Parts: sequence; C-alpha cells; structure tokens
Amino acid sequence: MNWKHKHLLDIESLTAAEITTVHDTARAFRAVGDRAIKKVPALRGKTVINLFVEPSTRTRISFELAAQRLTADVINFSAEASSLKKGETLKDTARNLEALNADIIIIRHSATGAPHFLSRFLNSSVINAGDGAHEHPTQALLDTFTIRERKGRIAGLNVTILGDILYSRVARSNIWALLKLGAHVTLCGPPTLVPKVFEQMGCRVVYDVNAAIEGADIINLLRIQHERQRKAMFPSLGEYASLFGLNRQRLARAKPDVLIMHPGPINRGVEIDSDVADCSRSVILEQVTNGLAVRMAVLFLVNGGKGPQEVGV
Repeated sequence: MNWKHKHLLDIESLTAAEITTVHDTARAFRAVGDRAIKKVPALRGKTVINLFVEPSTRTRISFELAAQRLTADVINFSAEASSLKKGETLKDTARNLEALNADIIIIRHSATGAPHFLSRFLNSSVINAGDGAHEHPTQALLDTFTIRERKGRIAGLNVTILGDILYSRVARSNIWALLKLGAHVTLCGPPTLVPKVFEQMGCRVVYDVNAAIEGADIINLLRIQHERQRKAMFPSLGEYASLFGLNRQRLARAKPDVLIMHPGPINRGVEIDSDVADCSRSVILEQVTNGLAVRMAVLFLVNGGKGPQEVGV
C-alpha cells in the first residue's frame, strides 16, 4: 500500500500494512549501504533538523547519516547550547527552526507527547525519535524489520521482551508493532517494572524468567531506565542480574534458532552476559545496520514518498 502520513509520531496509530510498507521501503534502501557511493538524491535540496532535547548518541547519529545518504542538508540542534536553556519554549524553538525552511524535524524529548504537540502547528514533517516513556517508533520499526528479515515472518512468533517495561518507550512501540503484525508477546521483569496492566494490550506478563524464555523465538532485552525512575525499583543491579539477566543457562531454554536483540546501550553483566551478547544468535549490531535503512525509509516516506516502488536505487 502507499504511505499517506506526513508525520511519524507513534506506532499505535499505524496499521500492519503501513508498518510493512516501511519494512519494504527499508529493504530497498538497505542496498545503498552496499554500494561504493552510498548516496541517493531522494531528499536533495531538503533540510532535516535533529532537534534532540534529550541526550542521544545512536539514534541521532543514525538519523543524521540516514539524511546524509538521502542527500539532505542536516542541522544538529543541541539543547545544551540553545535558547531553550534561556527559557524559550519548545514551540518557539521549533517555529524558529521551521522559519529556516526546515522540511523535516526529528525530535527527541523527555516529555511524553512533545512530537504530537509540534505536529499540530508546524508545516514541517515531524518524526518522533523518542518521547519520554511513551514511544520510540523507529526503534520498533527496525526491530520488527530485523525479525522479518531473519525469520521471514513475524506472525505466530513468540517474542519475549525482558527488562524495564514500565519506563521503556522501546517496549511500548515494540508491543504495538509486534501485536499488529501477529506475534505473541511475553513481558518479563521485576513486578515493579512489569505491571499486570500490560495484559490489557494483549501481552502475557510473567515474573519467572525461565518461563518467559521457554520456547521463545526472539528475546529482546531492555536496559534499566534509571534516568526515568523516580525511586529504586529493585534492591540492586546484582540481584537484577541474578534473577533476570540472560546467561547461557537461561538461553538454553529458548529455541535453538532464537534471536537475541537489544536496542542499546548494553549493560554487560546486568541484563545480558558478554558471551551471550557476542554469540552467533545475537543480532544486536545487525539492528544498528538495519536502523539506518529504516530511518532512510521513514525520512523518504514522510517527505512524500509512497513506498518501495519509488525508491529506484
């Protein structure tokens, strides 16, 4: 199907067909990375602004490189060196950036709903690069794209998301995407970080890590979001690692061809042992590579591209 959205604000509002359109477009763009000249002119003459009010390394660099490979002009906005530190509102900052003829504004913000807020009054396309503990749509798109490329399908797979679910925007976006595409989703972690309310979304919630891993096709590990927690949610990192960390013994309970995923940054020895993070079943670095193709696809689509049939790479 053709893409019809001016913005990418969340996964919740997308259909399964629209998610698949992003995947198919990303597959077309991934071939660009294998060429000697890694650029296509899809966004030539367009201006993309990375408005990262919350710190980021991986996502910001990925979006920056994606825009450059589409031949866009890229401006990186640093909140620490901006008028936001002087009391300027987010709305005024965004309007000033748009006055510079910005075509696409990519925003990461600690406040839930910030991208939706900007999309109401900006003519520029807005892409959500993470808003508070709400959603991180491009991470879910690259995660599901990686699963689909490796497994050939998503429908019917058993996907376990293990870690800090409550404070994770990655978890929420992944849950929406996986359920829309027909996967069975199990959530596991300390009860303080995996409340039963997630069952209302259609997930299975368990607190026994062995039960969560048993028969899993995919294990997606999430780090502890200390920066978003208002108080200590478990006694210690050591206890978390002993009760919920993924090690070789626990991994043996999953299917032999299980895929191990992590959005990064990895806390080795906490949510995952080093030998598991680096084993042959790990697709963590593959996620990074696929993330570049997915973000190229998203930039292309919100700029007016209809789908993979228009890529022509």
